[in-house]
Amino acid sequence: MTFSSTQAILIVDDDPSVADTFSRLLKLEGFTVYTAVNPEGGLEIAADKHPDAIILDLRMPILSGLQFLQLLRKTPALRHTPVAIVTGDYFVDDGTTSQIEALGASVRFKPIWLDDLVALARGLIAA
Repeated sequence: MTFSSTQAILIVDDDPSVADTFSRLLKLEGFTVYTAVNPEGGLEIAADKHPDAIILDLRMPILSGLQFLQLLRKTPALRHTPVAIVTGDYFVDDGTTSQIEALGASVRFKPIWLDDLVALARGLIAA
């Protein structure tokens, strides 16, 4: 499968430096990238742009990545959007992991390197 700039990824991370770094790296690989530094903004962008995939932080204020995912799955037009949650929290409990997986998303851990990020983005879109 070839990847073109028409393939859009939404990055939602409350750390602007992470969102910016992920965005820059994926743009260099030819993706169209949207970013949000809060989950509420991420939901608005997702509803407006309908990205091909979403890479999402787990621990964010107000809405967690899990809550974002739950709301996303309740939105008919976004219900099947592939999602990966990327977190720096190595102590995610089994219950949270099970809920994330039940909602059709995967969990990856930071730091995530360029090759892994690109492979993750491509894997989400190919799914």
